Amino acid sequence: MLDARFVRENIELIKKSLDDRHYPVEIGEFLQIEEKRLAFQRASEELRNKRNVVSEEIGRLKSRKQDATPQIEAMQSVADQIKALDDQIKALEEKTGAFLLNLPNIPHESVPPGKDESENVEVRRWGEPRQFDFEPLNHWDIGELLDIIDFDRGAKIAGARFSLMKGMGAKLERALMNFMLDLNTSKGYKEVFPPILVNRESMTGTGQLPKFEQELFRIADPEFYLIPTAEVPVTNIHRNEILNEQDLPLSYTAYTPCFRREAGSYGKDVRGLIRQHQFNKVEMVKFVTPETSFDEIESLTGNAEEILQRLELPYRVIALCTGDLGFSSAKTYDLEVWLPGQQRYREISSCSNFTDFQARRANIRFRRQGKKGTEFVHTLNGSGLAIGRTLVAVLENYQQKNGSILVPAALRPYMDIEVIQ
Repeated sequence: MLDARFVRENIELIKKSLDDRHYPVEIGEFLQIEEKRLAFQRASEELRNKRNVVSEEIGRLKSRKQDATPQIEAMQSVADQIKALDDQIKALEEKTGAFLLNLPNIPHESVPPGKDESENVEVRRWGEPRQFDFEPLNHWDIGELLDIIDFDRGAKIAGARFSLMKGMGAKLERALMNFMLDLNTSKGYKEVFPPILVNRESMTGTGQLPKFEQELFRIADPEFYLIPTAEVPVTNIHRNEILNEQDLPLSYTAYTPCFRREAGSYGKDVRGLIRQHQFNKVEMVKFVTPETSFDEIESLTGNAEEILQRLELPYRVIALCTGDLGFSSAKTYDLEVWLPGQQRYREISSCSNFTDFQARRANIRFRRQGKKGTEFVHTLNGSGLAIGRTLVAVLENYQQKNGSILVPAALRPYMDIEVIQ
């Protein structure tokens, strides 16, 4: 969430940000609301000053045993005017707040310009795609042949875009989860296991609400939301808190199941595990000081990359352009892993710096040592990694001609086998 005063005083910057994002918001409406609110606020303050002056006069009259009835009656009228103005100010503040909740973050100056994902910029690649001496299969075919993924029974149990992991498929999912958590904690991330049902305040704090309501699974009575990512509960660990500068950065990692409606994506990735309503993910979240956040996004992205490197999976790093940037993000890198069954790179991680956008919504502050006042922290998060998509990459990159799957060396201590067959 952007600060109302900052938006008012930097209107050209906001307009440029919206243009760069190709984001259709009419900023004039906000300015009109703010102009009215400020006018009412000035009028209210003038009346309050008048009331203070007259109140002193009333006090003097009473001390002299003189009649203060006219002044008291006049002040009753002033009190009524102040209340009416304050009611209007409150209504306008609610409109301003609602507008700001739907205004996206400002892209950092280092974000490449562009209208959509076609203009994202490749930053680097790691590893060479394997050359097969046979026609590589898609993961859904591999899963069915080895009887480790059952899409039909997943659909029977729940519906389309659900799957049932079986035998070594389930064990591989669990192995990936433990491997990622162990690696992240070895890097200094503190492991947490948060609720996967959260309240409206938590969803609003990280920017999912109100804009993305249609993409969320919601329970009506009592109202809860199933999390789309562990970013939501983990970031909200410190909602409405003031942290100490000496405790920053704070780094957390969490495994959670995640749930998304995938609204507007029907017809895309109908087969397989790429786009499911329920999936597992290991997340990384950081709370940092403002001056370090753009160094921290490089570090966090490097942590996600190391997981892929240890699994020896070829990938590339993509800097998202302004038109493809997420609503809350000031800068994002996507990691895309090579999938030989599809002959293309697919997103497996998204690492973002939200600057103070989420912290302002969730009221997460910190106090600098030896200084008065507080500042908003900067928050970052990254998938480390999406487990289902990592499983897809392992199946497709490590498939053998005889139909078996070679277990990556990094996962063998967790699997107790070298080959899935």
